[in-house]
Amino acid sequence: MQGLKISLPGVNLLLAAVLLVGLGLLAGCSGAPGPNGIDDPYEATNRRIHEFNRGLDRALVGPAAKGYGSIVPKPVTRVVGNLAGTLDLPGDIANDLLQLRVADAAQNFLRLGVNLTMGVGGLFDASTAIGLPGKPTDFGETLHVWGAGEGAYVELPFAGPSTVRDTVGTVVDIALNPVRLVLPPREAMAATGIKLFSRVGDRDRFSETVESILYDSADSYAQARLLYLQNRRFTLARGKEAANDDDFIDPYEDPYAE
Repeated sequence: MQGLKISLPGVNLLLAAVLLVGLGLLAGCSGAPGPNGIDDPYEATNRRIHEFNRGLDRALVGPAAKGYGSIVPKPVTRVVGNLAGTLDLPGDIANDLLQLRVADAAQNFLRLGVNLTMGVGGLFDASTAIGLPGKPTDFGETLHVWGAGEGAYVELPFAGPSTVRDTVGTVVDIALNPVRLVLPPREAMAATGIKLFSRVGDRDRFSETVESILYDSADSYAQARLLYLQNRRFTLARGKEAANDDDFIDPYEDPYAE
């Protein structure tokens, strides 16, 4: 009975993940991009969420990030980022294997081993120092490799720009994260805290770019949407040309121009 108690949560998470993937695949097939390569049927709702996110950034996230960057010494923020990157590696390896990218899985596995040993448990990014760069990925990319469509553009509360496919991928990555499933609850919570602090550090490092988009753009929602979709499609293409010219998005083009 004790073994059954341990296994049931994992089974429930797996069933939830499968359900979410199925819903995401169906949603991804339901729409088609417009003439500017954007499928945004939920724009009105997305814009309201965008305004909420923008207000949250102005009132809380932005000031917290600046305080974090000015108070916490740079070596400490670097260590936090290194730890967060190492904690991401098991999930990267799992997704590499699901994508049948064995070479990437092997490289990420080597990075994990080097960072845990030479990098003193992930405090230092020793693998990059010896010429072993990371191969980050996620379940959203796994769905892309499996042939799932991008789906509609969505903006998520607190998380920001996404698509239906990437939203499903994010939920699955969180639910089935190997680190969270393997570590005891207290250590898993600490790992989550490290990742959150790393995100705050990223907000501080890229503050000029983020604030230019959010507060200096004539239409911050349209600008963020364009940049997200362009960068995400470029990342998923992995250096290959887009399938057709309609996939290209000019971030400086007015999406409402006739």
